[in-house]
Amino acid sequence: MKDIVTEISEYAAFRVAENKKKTPLAEIKRLALNLPRGDFAFENAIRRAKKAMICEVKRASPSKGMICPDFHPTAIAEDYERSGADCLSVLTEPKWFLGSDKILSDIRKKVKIPIIRKDFTVDEYQLYEAKLLGADCVLLIVSILGEKIEKYQDICSVLGISALVETHDEKQIDLAAKCGARLIGVNNRNLKDFSVDFSNSKNLALKIPAEALFVAESGVKTPADIAELFKIGADAVLCGEALMRSVDRGKFIREAKYG
Repeated sequence: MKDIVTEISEYAAFRVAENKKKTPLAEIKRLALNLPRGDFAFENAIRRAKKAMICEVKRASPSKGMICPDFHPTAIAEDYERSGADCLSVLTEPKWFLGSDKILSDIRKKVKIPIIRKDFTVDEYQLYEAKLLGADCVLLIVSILGEKIEKYQDICSVLGISALVETHDEKQIDLAAKCGARLIGVNNRNLKDFSVDFSNSKNLALKIPAEALFVAESGVKTPADIAELFKIGADAVLCGEALMRSVDRGKFIREAKYG
């Protein structure tokens, strides 16, 4: 039986193949390269903040199903920005997370803070797509891409967008470092069965190279959890489900950032 990340990755490859029929790689590449080169706003925002909150706009997930039935993504993003979010994470994966490219492009028109396109990258085509959508960063998952990470980071550098390289163990951190990752994420969620081990970030924190920014991902339930991750050295914490379920997202962000 296939694990969920394999299924999602295969569907991502199918989506890319369909999009290439409409806009071939050469054309989308030309369009993206004709845009002004980005200024790596996503990673620079994290550096400025030192303890940065990456707030996620997410309607559903494979492990939890529907998270936010009353979903107004642009309003949520604007609320995040008003409340002090340093960056946004916007899901564009359509089948399991019920995201879309339109959600990202609509949010980009309304907010000024940097955005990561949260999707399962399997093809360089998606990097050029992200640039055209107005994203400032893309997600590159080591368990999916392996050493392709280095090539994809080079493309991101040409475009002027950041790459959050997601890892789950020490071996993957070593590969990310070897590929020159400037943003290394440690995911507390096991992508095989989607179980969460909040201690994963704590156990791996000291393995992150000093020159890279450390982003802790998944498993956050309270502002106190975020404070704990900052305490162990995270430069940024990505928070999704807990924020989406919060009755007062602004209060959650303010408590996490300022105590």
